[in-house]
Amino acid sequence: MSIGTLRLHERHARVTPAARQPGAEGRLADLRKGMTAEIVDLDLALGDSTARRLFDLGFVPGARVSVLRKAPMGDPVILQVAGYEVALRKAQTQSVRVRRLS
Repeated sequence: MSIGTLRLHERHARVTPAARQPGAEGRLADLRKGMTAEIVDLDLALGDSTARRLFDLGFVPGARVSVLRKAPMGDPVILQVAGYEVALRKAQTQSVRVRRLS
């Protein structure tokens, strides 16, 4: 197996089955292309300046976010929030808690 294949298997293994079901809470990083979720909260581990920047970009509790595209290794992720597209790093998406809608 190639390193790329191994990393893909690792990534899919980390996604919990509950995070794939509508209404389940999880991380923004757990969502796959085409999924929509509602933002629940931002982790404090982000740091004040990063959390404030995400908040300014529209990542606020109650906002809907959709995964449009992911790079082959999962970093960056292109999201649609507040009517526009935003690219976030994988580490940032792991700090955003969401409730899956579809």
